[in-house]
Amino acid sequence: MAGYRFPEGFLWGGATAANQFEGGYDADGKGLSVPDVIMGGTVDRPRLVTPAGPREGAYYPSHEAIDFYHHFEDDIDLFGEMGFKCFRLSTQWSRIFPNGDDAEPNQAGIDFYRRVFEACRRNGIEPLVTISHYEFPLALSHRYGGWDNPKVIDLWIRFCETLFTEYKGLVTYWLTFNEINCGMIPGMGDVMGMGILPDHDWYSSFGACDWDVPQRRLTGLHNQFVASAKAVQLAHRIDPANKVGCMIAGMANYPYSCNPDDVLAAEETMREFNFYCGDVQVRGAYPAWAPSYWEKVGVDLADLAARDAEVLRAGTVDFYSFSYYQSSTTSTDPETTSGKGNLFGGVPNPYLRASDWGWTVDPKGLRWYLETVYDRYQIPLMIVENGLGAVDERAEDGKFHDGYRIDYLREHIEEMAIAINHGVDLMGYTMWGCIDLVSASTGEMKKRYGFIYVDRDNDGNGDFHRERKDSFHWYKKVIETNGADLS
Repeated sequence: MAGYRFPEGFLWGGATAANQFEGGYDADGKGLSVPDVIMGGTVDRPRLVTPAGPREGAYYPSHEAIDFYHHFEDDIDLFGEMGFKCFRLSTQWSRIFPNGDDAEPNQAGIDFYRRVFEACRRNGIEPLVTISHYEFPLALSHRYGGWDNPKVIDLWIRFCETLFTEYKGLVTYWLTFNEINCGMIPGMGDVMGMGILPDHDWYSSFGACDWDVPQRRLTGLHNQFVASAKAVQLAHRIDPANKVGCMIAGMANYPYSCNPDDVLAAEETMREFNFYCGDVQVRGAYPAWAPSYWEKVGVDLADLAARDAEVLRAGTVDFYSFSYYQSSTTSTDPETTSGKGNLFGGVPNPYLRASDWGWTVDPKGLRWYLETVYDRYQIPLMIVENGLGAVDERAEDGKFHDGYRIDYLREHIEEMAIAINHGVDLMGYTMWGCIDLVSASTGEMKKRYGFIYVDRDNDGNGDFHRERKDSFHWYKKVIETNGADLS
């Protein structure tokens, strides 16, 4: 945009998650993780979870995903061709410690990630590593229950110590827990690692359930806060160059009307969903209104909060990262209808269009969120997920002309530039699903985000070959010009 500039050293790149693209679910000593027992689904059919283990003949998308495990060299070379400055990926606890509590780490898993990070460095790419991205060892879940068990904290810190030690000098940017604030949503236990027991199957609707236990869920979330704070301190001790961030599912939330009830309800939603977790990880303490929230949902965390207050204060993050896909709208009118979306739908906003999956497209909401969060925290921000899931059809010339994706990204990058001009310290942008991968919410491949097409379908068919889409060449130009040319 004319008159607006991105800072020198801005970290342009892309983002992925291991359980959605890595594959190799049982390769070289890896243990089962919770995603390995979640079958595929669709936007209208929830995913079946089989906690006792995979069923013979059933399709589990994470088992092969897009097989990055065997294609990582070529994939990272493609990212290098685009000019990536940064590549966000995640590690799998069950690849390093197959059962989560093993006496020794799995050397083959350590070696795999080292090769990945070395390939990034050869291409001039800074790895940004999410330590836990909706992944939890299945055996650990069966033995300990999940994050509501405080014993898990020390086991996870041992995992972190292995990562920080083994990859010192290769990785300096870390995120502790992906979209940690999703622990505020009833029914997120299966993906957040709150623990699943092998006694019965159920359907995961990525948040919707009738068996949620708020005390257990929010205790687990508190233990993740403690684990994150300890990891920040550990990372700084092992390598003072390390920078550790939190990761929040960013939600810009508007009142549906100027009715004061709608305004107050929208503000309450913003506080609870965005700032409850943000305040603990950035400011080092629960917000003043947290006890009233605990009372509202029927939990008691006062003793835990007091006991761990010093740890939380000492382990604040270096930067704040977040995902942003859409905004939401809150109404107190019971006659209004909720829409679809990424974990939160809200009331459909009449001023915004929606994607094929019902997610509102709101670039200005990204700018509003950036400026609101920066005003609150005054630490560097990073957008580590943003993108458009769509059905990409091969054109008559045999190529993928995804101009709709280019338009979506251009509109959001323009708003990022305005936020920077308004004083926001934005350090980078990693577009979600830079290479096609499995959808976390539905388990589909049909819902594609990438600059790079992967030959794989919802049923696991395809030969995994890669192809460049039009957006690949467009994003390469964006990076080359540091955001100056978005045409």
